[in-house]
Amino acid sequence: MDEALLRGLAPGVLAVLVRRGADFAAAEDAVQDALVEAVRVWPAGTPRDPKGWLVTVAWRRFLDAARSDASRRRREDLVDREPAPGPAPPVDDTLQLYFLCAHPSLSPSSAVALTLRAVGGLTTRQIAQAYLVPEATMAQRISRAKPTVSKVRLDRPGDVSTVLRVLYLVFNEGYSGDVDLAAEAVRLTRQLAASIDHPEVAGLLALMLLHHARRAARTAPDGSLVPLAEQDRARWDTGAIAEGVAILQAALARDRLGEFQAQAAIAALHADAPTAAETDWVQIVEWYDELARLTGSPVVRLNRAVAVGEADGPRAGLAALAELDATLPRHTAVAAYLHERDGDLATAARLYAEAARKAASPAERDHLTRQAARLNARQGP
Repeated sequence: MDEALLRGLAPGVLAVLVRRGADFAAAEDAVQDALVEAVRVWPAGTPRDPKGWLVTVAWRRFLDAARSDASRRRREDLVDREPAPGPAPPVDDTLQLYFLCAHPSLSPSSAVALTLRAVGGLTTRQIAQAYLVPEATMAQRISRAKPTVSKVRLDRPGDVSTVLRVLYLVFNEGYSGDVDLAAEAVRLTRQLAASIDHPEVAGLLALMLLHHARRAARTAPDGSLVPLAEQDRARWDTGAIAEGVAILQAALARDRLGEFQAQAAIAALHADAPTAAETDWVQIVEWYDELARLTGSPVVRLNRAVAVGEADGPRAGLAALAELDATLPRHTAVAAYLHERDGDLATAARLYAEAARKAASPAERDHLTRQAARLNARQGP
């Protein structure tokens, strides 16, 4: 069974059902039923037109459910809309589904969660981990979002800023390696940039390209994380970097700065440095100042503390860190790094070990554990 094929086809099948008049929640249930049926039947032979097969089965499951509903008479009119058998039209509806889920009556977090679940193919657990909330909380959030969006037609425009947040979160989830959605997020963002003249859309595309260019160097052969300063820059994709920088420069020239453009500018400065030692940390701090002004995000200020530690010395970084809430994710890891830079190896080792216990992923936990062990070994018994 080709699970990647099913994952790729599901959004388009869902879009076809919604476009034919099925409400969103019922359409998603019907598509899930069709996917289960495919898992049961396809091992004996994949149909010639997989998408058409899924559309047919999902539509019939939707009609079966609609007929059993209290509003039988109204919904049975949908039977007349059943298409004749034949190949499904080669239309990519995925981007339209992102806009559907970005309905203005939904909170941004609910819109992102619903889109990742229904379109991105992530599980509720994976979305909850991305948001750092319990799985039950995320399940309730998704359930509350479905009825709101169920009455919205596919051609109703959504909110661009929410769609951008969705695409970036999908990219980051794929970038983590748990679900490989990074390339799909780049593809959809390219599609969005081609259809919408918006500097922040361009900024997000540039940011994705600049991050994606470093992907091959982010992990060692054994799967362990490789920090940016230790990455083999010869493995970076120079073509993607050049494209990202060009897109960013064109966006910045329009003088409508947004948070994705600012993040891309920081990524571009990292990509432009031949070595870690040649990184322009002073300019990176300035961009973090702009980003903090735009977002007010404590996570931005946490990253800024690292940059300050590089530009002005570790004690300046620790002073900036002291102004932030110690319960922020990665706060302890940043403190460990800055204390190591300041020469306090005992404190750094203790904080690395503490940060490892709080890590959100096994790869991050293993990396921090190795850092603690390295410093403990340097100190001796």
